[in-house]
Amino acid sequence: MPRIAYLVSSASEIALADGATHPTGYFAEEAIKPYERFVAAGADVVVLTPDGRPPTADPYGLEYFFHFPEQDMDFFASVTRTFHHDPDDIRITLHHTTELGLVAGRRITERLRERGATFADAHALVSRAAKIAWREDRQLPEVMVTEALDGGLSRAEIQAAVDELEEDARALSAEREGKLDAIPGFRAPVSLASLSDSRLGEFDAVFAPGGHGPMVDLADNPDAGRLLKILHDKGAPIATLCHGPALLLSAPEREDGQWLFDGYRMTCFTDEEEDQTAPGRIGMQWYLDAALKNAGAVFDDAPSAWVSHVVVDRNLITGQNPGSTEATADAVLKALGIR
Repeated sequence: MPRIAYLVSSASEIALADGATHPTGYFAEEAIKPYERFVAAGADVVVLTPDGRPPTADPYGLEYFFHFPEQDMDFFASVTRTFHHDPDDIRITLHHTTELGLVAGRRITERLRERGATFADAHALVSRAAKIAWREDRQLPEVMVTEALDGGLSRAEIQAAVDELEEDARALSAEREGKLDAIPGFRAPVSLASLSDSRLGEFDAVFAPGGHGPMVDLADNPDAGRLLKILHDKGAPIATLCHGPALLLSAPEREDGQWLFDGYRMTCFTDEEEDQTAPGRIGMQWYLDAALKNAGAVFDDAPSAWVSHVVVDRNLITGQNPGSTEATADAVLKALGIR
């Protein structure tokens, strides 16, 4: 049974560029999905925090728009693919997915089908309206009504689809928070600082989820550096996601004086994505992707922001953003040979 060090930040606030502090912690989706996957695969998952304090879920990561059901997000992707022939030409920002009602397309399509439209016709109608909303920065319900793309639905019916999506997303966020609160290791984690080198050597892998927390207490942490060196020396998987790669900055130098991961391909939450977040709009003290590049990383990000992207280089596994959560976890299981 592989033993995984599940290293979670215990930070609850981060200092921003203006000197003010902002609530932070771990990102709920990035914490619960890999944990459940690893446990289901039969791994022994040990939750660690740097100091043994229980971790805090980042309030921002619990916002409903980070918890849209997967079938809605999949449909949204099928809509945005109609905007251009080349997906690389499409720039989808956090604003598009959270503020314009575009992710409600699947539910609006269902309502159109109840009115007798075929799936193809309903999908085409929603896609036309979504493209206008995306290009002109307008609300999808407003576009469908004013541009005569409502298919016979009233504004209230279209808005009801948007409201229904938000309600389900809020319920999913609460469900995930509840699951995390119920995990004994999240209530009483093991202190990384308390573990000897021999104890650290008993782990077969490390995984660190994101949230801005790792930028506070994992980016310059000697105990995290010990763990990374010990696992790296035996070729064990070192995996981390989104802001979690801040952990890698704690890695010590090699004998040649270079960073332990110098020349490794990796990814993380990009500067472009960061500038779209609530803390990023206020102003970060530093940016993770720039710090990794400066340390010696060969940075490898997705063609566009917010899409799933995982990079595997030797024993290092990194995921770019929340949308990369499942793929990153699956890469860990594959590396451990239990997928």
